[in-house]
Amino acid sequence: MHILVVNDDGPPSSQSSPYIHAFVQALQKAGHLVSVVLPHEQRSWIGKAHFVGQLTKPTYFHPGSLHQDNGTVHSRPLHSDEVGEEWILVDGTPATCTQLGLHHFFQDRPPVDLVISGPNYGRNSTSLFSLSSGTIGGALEAAVCRKRAIALSFAFYSRDHDASLIDEGVRHSIKLIDYLATNWDESVDLYSCNVPLIKGVGNNKTMLTHALQNYWTSGSSFEEVEATEDGTEPSTHEQEIREADISTGTNARGEQARHRHRNFKWAPRFGDVQKSIEGSSPGNDGWALHQGFTSVTPLKANYMHASTIPLGELKLSHFEDPGPTPVFHAIIDADPYVLPLINEALSKTFLSDSYKIIKSPDQMSDLKSPVLQIRPYESIDFSHVLENPKTSFVNSYAFRKALIRKHYLHNTVSSWWSKHSNDANLRGHVPLTVAFEIDFAEFLDEALAECFELYQSFAAEEREWWVLKPGMSDQGQGVRLFSSEDELRAIFQEYEAEEFVGDEEDEPETPPATNGQEVIGASTMTSQLRHFIAQRYIEAPLLFKEHGYRKFHIRCYVLAVGAICTYVYEEMLALFALQDYRSPAMRESGTRFGSRDSLDPRIHLTNTCLQDGSREGSVVPFKDLPESTMFLNSGWKDSVLDQICAATGTLFEAAAREQMIHFQTLENAFEVFGVDWMVDEKGAVWLLEVNAFPDFKQSGEDLKGLMQGLWDGVVGVAVKGFLAPNGLRLKGGDVAYGMRKVLDIDLGRH
Repeated sequence: MHILVVNDDGPPSSQSSPYIHAFVQALQKAGHLVSVVLPHEQRSWIGKAHFVGQLTKPTYFHPGSLHQDNGTVHSRPLHSDEVGEEWILVDGTPATCTQLGLHHFFQDRPPVDLVISGPNYGRNSTSLFSLSSGTIGGALEAAVCRKRAIALSFAFYSRDHDASLIDEGVRHSIKLIDYLATNWDESVDLYSCNVPLIKGVGNNKTMLTHALQNYWTSGSSFEEVEATEDGTEPSTHEQEIREADISTGTNARGEQARHRHRNFKWAPRFGDVQKSIEGSSPGNDGWALHQGFTSVTPLKANYMHASTIPLGELKLSHFEDPGPTPVFHAIIDADPYVLPLINEALSKTFLSDSYKIIKSPDQMSDLKSPVLQIRPYESIDFSHVLENPKTSFVNSYAFRKALIRKHYLHNTVSSWWSKHSNDANLRGHVPLTVAFEIDFAEFLDEALAECFELYQSFAAEEREWWVLKPGMSDQGQGVRLFSSEDELRAIFQEYEAEEFVGDEEDEPETPPATNGQEVIGASTMTSQLRHFIAQRYIEAPLLFKEHGYRKFHIRCYVLAVGAICTYVYEEMLALFALQDYRSPAMRESGTRFGSRDSLDPRIHLTNTCLQDGSREGSVVPFKDLPESTMFLNSGWKDSVLDQICAATGTLFEAAAREQMIHFQTLENAFEVFGVDWMVDEKGAVWLLEVNAFPDFKQSGEDLKGLMQGLWDGVVGVAVKGFLAPNGLRLKGGDVAYGMRKVLDIDLGRH
């Protein structure tokens, strides 16, 4: 859903607004598109007011760290090409925030589905609180604009702001919001929800209640103060409410004045509220909170309870969607590492009785009913996918060689550049590459006839290194380094030796090393792998002392959906080589040739599939890499992510537009690709390759949480977007489930 969040407590503050940041983050992680407009300062107890005659001015808030008061306020909004989360702050009331959020900001996003006002710092139960509540006022403004609205308030019992209690209250609130949005009663304009911040709140009852009608019984709700006393900041005042002593006095001349000049401070006597609750019958909102329950009060936009709804306990864990049961079937076939991740993501996103796991479409009672296939490519029933474009959703495109085959990828990039000479997103991020075909080593001269870049490099006075990659190999098989034609010829002779030995009935022997490069992986058969690319080697990679000066590449997971939207999963990985880096240009004394040690593949190849034994320290979260290096200052990781996002969007657009035969997108398909990037010592990223069906288990058990987040995003963005009628829609740059949208084009392939 697209949710607009407002409040009356203002931007995140440990003193006056401690819940808003955690709540917005939780909504985003649950897959919702969240827009935020808040008062620029505390506006509690202001109801549904607007400031008449005031010019309302916005500022722009960039959230900082969770539970830290380090967000920043700016006078101007981010530019359209700048990336970062931005909230709107206005010098107005909660109701004004709602109006501006609905009708003036975020017009480039889908229409708002739900307005949530809160979570308020304190309860808003019983009529004495509700009639003055700015939180409820913000929701009421949405209701009179014919938008569904929820006023959410957290009843706290300590000002210590325990992060675990906040997290539990937020998670329970998200569950409650999902329930109400799915089961909205059309007689209700808004719901006022009060959640007690106590341990185990999610296990306690949630009650449909009415608002307790109560009254002030102890006299004035204002305290007299000396006229010379300065006013108190609103955010501080709400924490200093106290009882007052009434006194009399005279004017400055000692004469009795008609009115004694004095000031007044809002100081309600909340003992009246507690007494009214203790004397009330069960079933009201104050009683529910007193029991440790969550209260849900359905209201009309006239402060009256929606009387047509029967009151009582809500069973949040047992509600059902109004559609057929099951809503869809799922065919899930994955390796033991990935399978539980997919199942967990499905259970988080969909109710357990809304889908049914089956083995094949033949088990469906109605072959036209919605079905999800997540299976190995060879097992996918593409005929069912093509015959049912509106109901069959599959985890792979049928044709995507334009991305995953190295020589096709080279053609994709070259074709795009030939038509887009001013491209700045991809150009400068792809190493110089040449492609050629060869059957046997003896035909190398003919194969290289048009590879001018290679011959120019061979003739250069300064030795230049290249990486040879078979166009159709995976997992680093057949990758070799070379710097001369003789070395390249020796590599192809090695390939033929592997092929010859492989024809024998006996177990093949390991062929001799060439240029110090041992054979790694399965044999590379030249007669079967005719297509090769040679790519300029990046000799100055980014290195870290903390990681033993080992070379690494970045594994970025990219989700492509339909025809076509593309998302980058921001939780990237860094995959390290086994040994510390030495340039292949290192020379033995008195020779022009690189030393055997400098060509050891354990130095240059970072693919963990090629690493035997322990891989401890070989795969780490990208975000955990050092914040700065000798060459790069703090912020380099943000720059790398931005470069990758921009280049990825352009790359997938190039494949979709320029290679329509070899990348055929489908509206009812999605796919997760593993895109590999190198970072040089200057912080520039370089595209290495694109992998279909990446080997997730290479991440290991320690990083399974990151992989769970990836599949949560895949299911939340792609699967929910296709199978759920109100699926998530993001605009460019938006982030949900850790997925940043980097491409959204309509190729008309419906």
